[in-house]
Amino acid sequence: MNNLHYRPLAVAVSLCVGLMSSVGAMAQETPRVATELDRVEVTGSRIKRAEVEGHLPIQTLTRTEIERTGLTSIGEVLQQLTGSGSALNAKFNSSGNFGFPPDGSGVGAGSAQVDLRHLGAKRVLVLVDGIRWVNESSASGVGSATDLNTIPLAIVERIEVLEDGASSLYGSDAIAGVVNIITRRNFDGAQVTMNYGEYSKGDGTQKGIDLAWGTQGDRYSLFLGASYTKQDPVYANTRDQSRLPKPGTGLSFGSGSIPQGRFQFVDPNTGAAQDLVPNVGSGTPTYDGSAGCSRTDDYHCFTSADRFNYAQYNLLLTPSERKGIFGQFRFDITDNLQWYVKALGNRRESTNQAAPEPIGLGPNAGTGNAFADNITVSALNPFNPFGFDLVSSDNLQFIGRRPVEGGARVFEQEVNTSYVATGLVGDFEAADRSWFWDVNGMYSKNKAEQTNYGSYNIRNVNLALGDPAICAATPGCVPLDIFSGEGSITPAMLQWIQPVVRDRSQNELSLFTANLSSELFTLPAGPLAFATGYEYRKYEGSYQPDPLTVIGHYNGVPSLPTSGSYDVNEAYLELSIPIFAKSALGEKLDLSLAGRYSDYSTFGGEFTPKYGLRWQVTDDFVLRTSYAEGFRAPSIGELYGSAARGDLEIFDPCSIGLGGDAPRGNAANCAALGVPSGFQSANSQISVTTGGNIELDPEHSRSFSAGFVWSPWFANNTEWSERFDVEVTFYRHTIEGAIQAINAQTQLDLCVDSLDPLYCNGITRANTGAISSFNNRLTNLGSIKTDGWDVDLFYTLPQTDIGQFKLGWQNTFVGRYEALGAAGQRQPQEPGVEVADSSIPEWTSNASVSWALDNWNASWTVRHISELTEQCGDASAFPICSDQVAGTNKLAATTFHDMQVGYKVDWMKGLQLSLGLNNVFDKDPPICLSCSLNGYDASTYDIPRGRFWYARADLRF
Repeated sequence: MNNLHYRPLAVAVSLCVGLMSSVGAMAQETPRVATELDRVEVTGSRIKRAEVEGHLPIQTLTRTEIERTGLTSIGEVLQQLTGSGSALNAKFNSSGNFGFPPDGSGVGAGSAQVDLRHLGAKRVLVLVDGIRWVNESSASGVGSATDLNTIPLAIVERIEVLEDGASSLYGSDAIAGVVNIITRRNFDGAQVTMNYGEYSKGDGTQKGIDLAWGTQGDRYSLFLGASYTKQDPVYANTRDQSRLPKPGTGLSFGSGSIPQGRFQFVDPNTGAAQDLVPNVGSGTPTYDGSAGCSRTDDYHCFTSADRFNYAQYNLLLTPSERKGIFGQFRFDITDNLQWYVKALGNRRESTNQAAPEPIGLGPNAGTGNAFADNITVSALNPFNPFGFDLVSSDNLQFIGRRPVEGGARVFEQEVNTSYVATGLVGDFEAADRSWFWDVNGMYSKNKAEQTNYGSYNIRNVNLALGDPAICAATPGCVPLDIFSGEGSITPAMLQWIQPVVRDRSQNELSLFTANLSSELFTLPAGPLAFATGYEYRKYEGSYQPDPLTVIGHYNGVPSLPTSGSYDVNEAYLELSIPIFAKSALGEKLDLSLAGRYSDYSTFGGEFTPKYGLRWQVTDDFVLRTSYAEGFRAPSIGELYGSAARGDLEIFDPCSIGLGGDAPRGNAANCAALGVPSGFQSANSQISVTTGGNIELDPEHSRSFSAGFVWSPWFANNTEWSERFDVEVTFYRHTIEGAIQAINAQTQLDLCVDSLDPLYCNGITRANTGAISSFNNRLTNLGSIKTDGWDVDLFYTLPQTDIGQFKLGWQNTFVGRYEALGAAGQRQPQEPGVEVADSSIPEWTSNASVSWALDNWNASWTVRHISELTEQCGDASAFPICSDQVAGTNKLAATTFHDMQVGYKVDWMKGLQLSLGLNNVFDKDPPICLSCSLNGYDASTYDIPRGRFWYARADLRF
């Protein structure tokens, strides 16, 4: 066995020994009454045992704590944990030309995910009652993460979060941690919960109703639940921070594809380079071929004032409607054998919206679509005012026309989730010991359809702008007028060029598990316990874009079909070995060992071990440490995902900035790449081709944690303290061969700086200097390394005449985050930095105080995110960039406050009334200049002007 496995344990043992003397001395000097930590069930072990406190860094969210947030989505609740990173939620308006990620998962529109330790949602394993949940489907790809909106919050009893590697127990994906959602089971009676809330500006209304009913008998229990939740939209144009493309920059970062039309070409008659916009109200414009910007015709030269404000059509909060039903029945066949069956059905209907889709034509458009990039606009087109052909390979550079006549792009998703599971749970006595076993079978499917209104058929646009004779010979074709300004595109023209686009995708998971747990024999310090088991899983996934997209006629973000499947057979063994008990070295020392072998149909076998020590030094002080190896198998989308495109916010170092600042790139290198002096990109978005890679290997991880749990005897059951707990954990994760694409901005910068083919291959430019293609595919990157500390304190005061108070303070400090490309390229993510619509704060903190007296209760919660820094990019020319010299912007530390007050009416079994206010002081998020939409990081902060009030009524009978 590799000695590397033992090094983290040696470090932890040294730490334990170092702390032992001081803790032991304290225990000898001060007499006390022994106390024990509370006994709880935890995720992270298959062994059935009575004593599980402090074995692993587990955070448990009770139903009461979940309700205190006022949130209606499991994903949004988990994203408020201090150890959570950036992940999709309802604040991401992610359709439109936001683009496809390279892992083939699609844009995830309408979903809610969880990311732990900033390692990505696909590296978090989500379980429901200890069994895997199916991956997401949003009709735009084959996802490799879990959409938590497929699980109704109403069925949740509690959520257990293991922030440690656990591949040895659960297999692939459990690199950053495990989220185990425990459903409601033992319930007697009925419950109706109604909630309503909205933002202080009167929008973003949330309302819902949850129904629960359960009954129990001597040998059975039954629980039925139903849930309905509706979230209304919040529009970006209702908030000052999000009503423009980037706050504080006016229209400089608006789109160059505009309702009036922008025309860049070289006049073949005069040789004059033109960049023209027809004057408003000119009707059919006249063109006289004059050069310069002092014109006598119906045009003026394009300026930033002409740019289109696409932000006014965006959504700050996307609407959704979720309906779910769940049932769970358990029957005791004998005193030692139970059968269960569970079923769930859930439907999510959600909507994303983007600005009217631009039609970009010519080499500077860089769409990668031949119908757009290689077009000839005929001189014979009845609306062409120039009197000559506009040819991509000759005189045409760029046409940008925003057909607002066709309305905004609207993407409607319908996602249906089905789930059924059954199994047997039993125990028996043999060889003077108890044996516990279970067998489980499960099938689940996510099936999604997305309907897109407001996009265009670029092939039909090409025909309608070409030779009128060819158009006349094509059934349905109508010549298109993109030349006469806003309003020139008639309903007949729209009928020819504007289709309804439908995409579909699905993910399926079939699973069988069998587990056995008992004690092998008794050692001097206690019994040696074990758990072992077998698991079989089969994954199937597919994505089928609209036939229009497949054949290349779709004007929007292109993609191709994806389909694939694989299966895996696994076996595991876990041991809990007592080393000593009741000795001079402490109360108890246990060694835990676990190993899992996985055999994949796609790449073969993997073995993942885990080692842990738990040292209960005294009754109230526990030291623990663990070391685990893990892996994540490439997902269906990562392996088989076909070519797609992402339109990313990338700044070309060879281009004059949109704010007018000089190009950042080396002039000689830019010239060598074919970029002429004075070149300026037409838009701030660059189209990047993405896709899967069948040659991918699994990514491998190493996880280490060490820490302690302390419930000091002098602060438990005293006059001034009922209970006081301190939990400190150091964590470190290392991932080798991480599956992702090199950051596109980093690749482009390195290409311009070095001219190295390693970075420049795949990036091509048109003869105008514009990037015409950018290939940025998945690969096994060099490494990701991160470490940090969790420091949590919990204090419960004794009951007094003024009530009982409980305080909690949870903190995560990120010490390091370093991502390297396969050739050692340093990626831009690091602690304290905002990049690519995500952040890694150096410190996140949640503090709460709750109070209860008789029928009254109240709580106050404080959420803090430390300061961040971002690159201003082209916005460095504007005062909104806090350090224009360095080209960086500071996102100030931000603190949100939430409160809730409740009263319980003694009617029936209890009527609980609650009133809450989130973001009490209406704190705005810090302005983000590098973020793609809405001027802030939607994965980290509340929306601008985000004070939200809500009311809840919960009746039990």
